[in-house]
Amino acid sequence: MTRKVKISGLGLAGVVLLACWMLFTDSGRRMQFFIGGAMINLGYGMQDHLASYDFEHEHAISPGDVWKEMQSQNEVASAVRKWFPRTARHPLVAMVVCMDARLDTNELTGDSRHYYYIIRTAGSVLSEREEEMLELAVANGVELILLSTHSDCAAEKVASTPDMRQRYPALARAVDEREARIKEFLARPAVASKIAAGALDVKLVNIDTMTEKILPR
Repeated sequence: MTRKVKISGLGLAGVVLLACWMLFTDSGRRMQFFIGGAMINLGYGMQDHLASYDFEHEHAISPGDVWKEMQSQNEVASAVRKWFPRTARHPLVAMVVCMDARLDTNELTGDSRHYYYIIRTAGSVLSEREEEMLELAVANGVELILLSTHSDCAAEKVASTPDMRQRYPALARAVDEREARIKEFLARPAVASKIAAGALDVKLVNIDTMTEKILPR
């Protein structure tokens, strides 16, 4: 009996030491962040094989059926958010990302919290509206902007294929103008002054679509 109590006491001490390490050290907090990201991916894995929830069926379904399924899924998802509310956070990062469904902005950083403004467009191309939205985000405290492209981009394929350019001329022109739009945004006085003062950084990056690795370009 004495030996069992002693082992139990050692076990409790170990739990307390582990908790202190996790909560009060940089390496412990980093481990929490890593485990949280792993749990997010575990959740994705648990959902990935559920064919009855991915809008695909053995028989054809109508757009109306897809809408009903989406509403049903939203009921479940919103109930989860109701019972497990999220902490409100002020974004410090804005990301411009292609609308390609393979890109998951949570997975880009392993962080599901609200630290990010996300703008998704075809081919990651800015229009005047998005330029103004980003400028407003900077005025509201954003300190880092990621302007991304990604590998295997359908919009870029359109722009580089003659017959596709004819079929989707507006999209092709937008991709052609992407770099000019970036220069236009960086030249906006409110943005340029923040960059010059060291209060804002803008990074041009390319995302590996398969691994979600962010690389400079």
